[in-house]
Amino acid sequence: MTTALIADDEEAPREQLRAALARLWPELQIVAASANGAEAWDDCLAHEPQIAFLDIRMPGLSGLEVARRLAQLAQPPLIVFVSAHQDHALDAFEAGAVDYVLKPVEDARLAQTLSRVRQRLQQPAPDAALLQRLLAQLSPTRPVPRPIQASLGREVKLIAPDEIVYFEADSRYTRVVYGEGDALIRTPLRELLTQLDPEQFWQIHRSVLVNSQRIASALRVDENNMVVTLKGREERLPVSRQFQGLFKGQ
Repeated sequence: MTTALIADDEEAPREQLRAALARLWPELQIVAASANGAEAWDDCLAHEPQIAFLDIRMPGLSGLEVARRLAQLAQPPLIVFVSAHQDHALDAFEAGAVDYVLKPVEDARLAQTLSRVRQRLQQPAPDAALLQRLLAQLSPTRPVPRPIQASLGREVKLIAPDEIVYFEADSRYTRVVYGEGDALIRTPLRELLTQLDPEQFWQIHRSVLVNSQRIASALRVDENNMVVTLKGREERLPVSRQFQGLFKGQ
C-alpha cells in the first residue's frame, strides 16, 4: 500500500486535500496530517511515507526547508508542494524531481499530479544531489542563530551555537553538550531545528542533533549500524538508518 503525509498549518485546506485524495486515490494511506513544518519533519521520520504533500509557506520550517531535509534521507519521499500562490519557486518544480498543486486544490490538477506521482513511484529515485541544490537555492536564508539559553541553578547560561557539540533529547528535556559541560533545556529537538543552521547542525538520529564541525568520523559498525566519533571526545553517537546517507565519502 502506498503511504503519504499531508502538511499544512491551516486545518481547512489540510482536510480539503485529504478529502480530494480519498476521492481520487482511495487506496492511498494517509499516515499523518501535520500542522506545521517541524511536525511534518518529525512525522516523516516516524512514518517514512512514500509521498509528502507539503504546504510551501508554513511557520517555523517552511515546506521548502522540510523538503531540503527530506532530500538528505537514505530513502526520501516524493515531494508534492501545495501553495495558495503562484509562488516564484513553482516553475522550477516542473523539472521533474517534485510537483505542485495550487490551493484551493482542484480535482483535475490533482489527478494530473497523482498520475505523475504513480509513474515516479515505479522509476528509480531522482537525483538527490540535484534536488538538494535546487531546494537550497530556493530556501530563504536564515538569520544568524541566537545563543541557546540554558538554566544552571540561578544562572541563565547563553551558549553560542558554535560552542555546542550536540543535542540529545529524552522524554522531557533536551541535553545540550558544549565545550564547558552540559545543560538541560525544555526546547524539543524539532523546535531547535527551526532555529539552527541545517548546514551546521545535522540530525543523525530522532533524538540526536550534532554540530557537523565537531564530527571526526563516521564508523560503520555492521551492515545496519553506524556511529559518529567526535573531535576531542570519547562519545560515539548513533546514526539512524535514515541518516546514514549523510556519510557517503568522496
